[in-house]
This record gives sequence, structure tokens and C-alpha cells, in this order.
Amino acid sequence: MTDSLLSLLAAIATLATPGSLFNVAWATLLGMTVGMLPGLTATLGIALLTTLTFRMDPADAILILISMYVGAIYGGSRTAILLNIPGTPANAASALDGFPLARAGRAGEAMGLATTGSFFGGCVGLVLLALIAPELAEFGLRFQSYEFFWLAVFGVVISGRLTAMDDPIKGWIAGFLGLFLAQVGQEGIHAYQRFSYGSVDLAGGFGLLPALVGAFGFAELLSVMKQPAYETVRDYGGRILPKMRELAARWWLVIRSGILGTLMGIIPGVGEDMGAWVSYAAARRASRNPENFGNGSTAGLLAAETGNNAAVPGAIIPVLTLAVPGSAPAAVLLAAMFIHGVRPGPLIMIENPGFIFEVAAMVFWASVAILILGLALTRPMLFVLRVPREYLMPIVFVLCVVGAFAIASRVFDIWVMLGFGVLGFALRQMNYPMAPLVLGIVLGDILDKNFRRGMVLSDGSFEPFVTRPISGALAALTLITILWGIGPVRRAVARVFRRA
Repeated sequence: MTDSLLSLLAAIATLATPGSLFNVAWATLLGMTVGMLPGLTATLGIALLTTLTFRMDPADAILILISMYVGAIYGGSRTAILLNIPGTPANAASALDGFPLARAGRAGEAMGLATTGSFFGGCVGLVLLALIAPELAEFGLRFQSYEFFWLAVFGVVISGRLTAMDDPIKGWIAGFLGLFLAQVGQEGIHAYQRFSYGSVDLAGGFGLLPALVGAFGFAELLSVMKQPAYETVRDYGGRILPKMRELAARWWLVIRSGILGTLMGIIPGVGEDMGAWVSYAAARRASRNPENFGNGSTAGLLAAETGNNAAVPGAIIPVLTLAVPGSAPAAVLLAAMFIHGVRPGPLIMIENPGFIFEVAAMVFWASVAILILGLALTRPMLFVLRVPREYLMPIVFVLCVVGAFAIASRVFDIWVMLGFGVLGFALRQMNYPMAPLVLGIVLGDILDKNFRRGMVLSDGSFEPFVTRPISGALAALTLITILWGIGPVRRAVARVFRRA
């Protein structure tokens, strides 16, 4: 543990150069702007920015993308507090108490609390990243094809369960639709064409970034344009700097929310919004005045913003150690790492052992940037909200088209972006979650290759997939998750326990 913390401090000091800090400042500010504009998400921001970093040094490019990630998740709290419209899905819990505080004339105080909570959440998460990731990478060295197959299945199943609590079937349909779409094109072992129907473009498969830009960018654009225009903000009211005495009295709430947010981020495909909701629920259960939550509770706002920002380094942990994204923005970050020649996975502690601590240091400086910029630029950034969406959305659409085309210079990728955008919009209208769909697209190649490789190694026997210890445990967890998501089964089990 001591060695990990010393390596983290050394990485933080190494990044403290004028060039790196300048990149952190502008990328975090851009991320805050993207996050606070309804219709623009962290996933879209990272995807579009990835297309602009192709020729950059890999370390600088990843620093910029992580700063965008951290800034966007924080930036969504502004619209959640001021407009009752979460800038990103991760800020939905923040709106429950942030908006009532704003209506009571305490918007400045609410934004100050959200800023400090985001900073502390990022700090708790990056410390856990530095401590957990090396151990998880070492554990990941025990994984073979059988374990990676079940990890991909479990990731899609648990993501579908947790992102569609009311109707897990919809989450699983979205996830397995993503797995199916990932099978289009040449398979990864013998390059045999599947589902291409003679099309050269389909033989190349669906590009991950065009699909993500469509599912999260163009689909969100269509959703926003369908909704009525939001009312612009004229003032924030009150003081911004939070009271240090109040923060000190809630040190345990911050640490608990940071730990819960990080743990939720580690679960594949769950992401920052569940980090916020779980932290918020835990704070409410532990509160002496739970009736205040939802009516302007500063504790609820602090817990939500600490949880969602702690989930950012949490979502990066499985990216680095298992090459499995913890959230939709982390999926784009994973793709960007591959583009820039970084090979995340269990071998990272052997091939590039210092990279994990470098990433944790990047999260630290991005967290410092949101603390400084968030407190200093509260009033100027309100002008961003006054840009009419009729001017903003055409610009976003152009960026979606350019971003999809710039990745491989294929016109087909523009059609992929548009197709996934329409598909994503249709699924949103029917209340299907997007995170399992994206995770399925990301994990589809992993599932396919490892299943076929495992079948070759076992001479066509499925037995090792369920008899090896880790593989069997993942298979059992997957089955339990599916059964627990089925209402009649869950109620039957509850009746058995009540009788016992």
C-alpha cells in the first residue's frame, strides 16, 4: 500500500509541468461546458475529442480525454441545480436536492457544495484506483479464455439488471442486441465474414466510436429537440464557497460516498449514475432527518456529487486491468487507449507498471481543475446556458458527422452514426437503457474470441467453462443475477426465507 501511494505522489509531481497543467485546464473547462449543456454527455464529449487527438502524443491525449471525462461528469451538476435538468445522466440524483436549494435562493451554495463534493469524490476514487488496480491486474493474470467469456456475459447481465431496475428484461435485450451487433463483420480468428451480405463496408464491421457517437450523441440530440425548450438562468444567488465547518462535520459522508461511488464504477457498464444513486440512498438511510432529502438537503446533494465523481476513477479500474469498461464514457476511453497504442489488460503491470499511477495522477489534476474553475467561473459559465439550442444543436450534429468520418475516413461510418442514433432514439422512447447496448458492442469481440478460443483449447467441450473455479463463480453469479431479476423467482425466494 505504501509503495502504491508513493508511486501515486511521484506521478502527481511528474505531471505538474506547465504544458500538462495547461492541457488539464482547457480540457476540463471544455468538459464542464459539454456536461452542463443538456443534450451533450461525457460519452459524446470524449468520443468527439478522441477524433482530434489522433496525432498527439499518447500521454497528452489520454490526459486530455480523462480531463474531459472528469469535467463533463461534474459540469452536469450546473443544469441539475439551476434548471432541474441533469446535464448528464450521472447528475440526476443531484437535481433532487440541488434544484429545491436553487429555488430557495441558495443556488450559489448548492453549486459550491457540488464542486467540493466532486473534488473530494475524485480524490477518494483516485486513491482507491492506485490501491485496487495493481491488485486487480495481478488477479486478472489468472484469467484465461473461459473466464473472459463469462466476464463479458456477466458484464452485460449485471449492467442490464442495474440500469433497468424496474424492468431488467429491457436491459438484457439492449445488452444482447449490442453483443449481436458486435458480431457483424470479419470474425477475429479466421477473418470469416458474418452478416455482411456481400457488402464490403459491412465486412469491416461497425466502428465503436461511430456507434457510440450515434447512440449517445445523435440520439440525445433527437431527444432534446423533441422536448420543450428549457428556461434560461439569470442569476445564481447567494455565496458560493461552502462553509468549512459544514464540510468537516460530514467527513464520513464524503468518504462513504466516495467508496460506494468507486465500487459502483468498477462494476462493468453500471457507471456514474448508479454511483450517485447508491451514495444518495446510503446518505438518506444514515441521516437523522431523511424527510429533508428531496426537499433541499445539502447532505443529499453532497453525497450524490461525491458518488458520481468517485465513479469516474472507479470505472477506469476495470478498463486498465481487464480491458472491460465500467461505464459508457469509459468504453470510449478504452477505445482511445487502443488507438494511441496503449494496451490495457492484466499484463499492464508487467508491460507498463507506472501507467496506472499516471492515470490516477491525471484524475487528481483534473479534480483540482474542477475545484478551481468550478468555484471561480460560476457566473461566467451561466452564459453558456443562454445559447439557444436552435444554434447549438446544428453545431453538435456537424461535430457528430465530422467525428464519425474522421476516425477512418469512411463515409459508411457516417451512416453507422446515423443508424445507431435513430436506433438509440427509438430505444430511449421505449425506456430501454443505453449503457448495456454500448457495453455489449464493446464486449462482443471479447466474448466471441474467447468463447471460440476456449472451445478450441477444450477440444469442443463446454466443461471447463463451468468447472474452473473463477469461471464457475462468474457463471454462478450470472445465473443468480438473471434469476433475481425475474419477479416471480424473487418473490418465491422471499417467501421461502420468511417461512424459515
